[in-house]
Amino acid sequence: MVADREGGARRRLARAVAVYVAGGAVLLTGCASMPDNGDLRGVESTPRQDTQVRVFAMPPREDAQPSEIVQGFLEALTSDDPQYATAKQYLTGQAAKTWRPELSTMVLADGPATEADPAGVREDSVNFSFTLTGAKVAVVDAEQSYAPAQGSYSRQVRLVRDRKSGQWRINGLPQGVVMGKSDFQRNYTSVNKYYFASNSAVGTASQTAAVADPVYVRRRVDPMTQMVRSLLNGPTSWLGPVVRSSFPSGTALRKGAGPLTPDDQNKLTVPLNGKATQVGRAKCNEMAAQLLFTLQGLIPAVDEVEVQAGGEQLCELDEDGAAAVAARGSAKHPEFLYFIDGEHRLVRIPPGGSRSTNADAVPGELGGGERALRSAAVSRDEHTGAGVALDGKTLYVGSLVSGSSLGEPVVRSAGKTEDERLTTPSWDARGDLWVADRDPEHPRLLVLREGKGEPMEVQVPGLDGQIRSVRVAADGVRIALVVENDDKQSLLVGRIERTTKDVPGGKPGPGSGVSVFELRPAAPALEEVTTMSWAGDGRLVVVGREEGGVQQMKYVQVDGSTPERPAPDALTGVKEIAAAEDGRLPLVAYSEDGIVRLPDGAQWQTVVKDGSAPVYPG
Repeated sequence: MVADREGGARRRLARAVAVYVAGGAVLLTGCASMPDNGDLRGVESTPRQDTQVRVFAMPPREDAQPSEIVQGFLEALTSDDPQYATAKQYLTGQAAKTWRPELSTMVLADGPATEADPAGVREDSVNFSFTLTGAKVAVVDAEQSYAPAQGSYSRQVRLVRDRKSGQWRINGLPQGVVMGKSDFQRNYTSVNKYYFASNSAVGTASQTAAVADPVYVRRRVDPMTQMVRSLLNGPTSWLGPVVRSSFPSGTALRKGAGPLTPDDQNKLTVPLNGKATQVGRAKCNEMAAQLLFTLQGLIPAVDEVEVQAGGEQLCELDEDGAAAVAARGSAKHPEFLYFIDGEHRLVRIPPGGSRSTNADAVPGELGGGERALRSAAVSRDEHTGAGVALDGKTLYVGSLVSGSSLGEPVVRSAGKTEDERLTTPSWDARGDLWVADRDPEHPRLLVLREGKGEPMEVQVPGLDGQIRSVRVAADGVRIALVVENDDKQSLLVGRIERTTKDVPGGKPGPGSGVSVFELRPAAPALEEVTTMSWAGDGRLVVVGREEGGVQQMKYVQVDGSTPERPAPDALTGVKEIAAAEDGRLPLVAYSEDGIVRLPDGAQWQTVVKDGSAPVYPG
């Protein structure tokens, strides 16, 4: 998201009657100098503020006019009031009972503009209305899940004057809250909660995969307790079909628990209700791992979790114990970075090596040069490689062991040109190999179980366009695709679902299949995506351009939001990008300067001049 239009801070300050600062809290009140009728200016979003400063709105003043009531209410929506108690003071008693702010958060490009009823306020009037308008940017639903949105926003707010007191209050309003994007950035933060890939999703994976499920919580309203409650409520509906939770159904925080705060050793005790009292040690460890993975995304971070139920300790788990329970992609540290050298061989270097590090050909025929390669992928255990021939027609798979051979191609494309043939392949967490055939006459997304056997065509319901690039997440249940349609290339993320019915011999039998469901945009602002890569459990790095803009490199969340992490330093002429899910490793690109990398806190550095197609394992 970008900042609100210039001058919004000055306009907001001009509207405030008083700002009180005491004990780190900022108190805001609606403007008493508002006109009694006609149009109001929109409630522009405030500039980003120190996260330690808490903002509280002021209640309505005596004899406030309708415009001031609406303005004060909208201001109160952007405060840090946990239950919106001040905002409810701008409502009638009945409206306060029926309004449910937790149902959604509508994010607008600027703060909501207000258009007043042209009739104005007369001496004897008892009803008045305003229309809130703006340009949609996104919506956060009742599951706290973010989704990009487009189009115009228009909702009515109705007011009534109490016949006895003579005070104006809002008696009709839309459910949820509405605010500008800068206020949204100040008030909310994105955090991944974690579940486990279900058996149907991970298949033969050696270890359970932890899957990130991003949600937005209010950053200064007890976020740790918010995240635990959200985790216990279960996964978002988009991710739900492919993950499981180890918490028994109905598990919740013990009544009266909270706020949750770690002790001086960064250990958090989580008291649960009686639904969890009968779980065994293994199941409790899984519950604790879910909690620990989730809470490590917050500040202060949590290093250890103790789970209680019925007042008794069930288990406790630290980071090492959680790593033994489930694998996160961001915790996997690759041994090598791989790319294609000037002799069209697959070579490798240590990912954090010095600038003078020489690349070594990988063991086996992929590094021998017998078959010239244009791109490659290496399995996540770094034991197996896959390479696309220089002409893009064939895909080979071979072991990264000295003396190993490739054999016959596992996939062939009949595309007429190199650009209409096979994409760079990608390995998932269970060892399956993915590749797209861009042949316009027969476009296909294919998966090979454990990188061998007959390719299985993947069904992608709702796909509108042709797949140009494929990357599977470390968890094996999410896939990122660059899809071209009408000369525009979009980045989409889909959910992988498998139906596996094995027959003797370990091969998939009749009724087996793989599908990608519910594609959703991850970089809606970009109309031309050049290349992308996973760069964390729930984040990707993407290179592309906006309409009428120049090429840029940025991080995006899988839900289409923009993370708080700053964008990488600019780099011209980027053709391919590679990132490890472990954010400590350098970003790598193939640009007009060859293979380059971006170490943390440094500038882009040239690795080799003559090379292409860099990849980390995956």
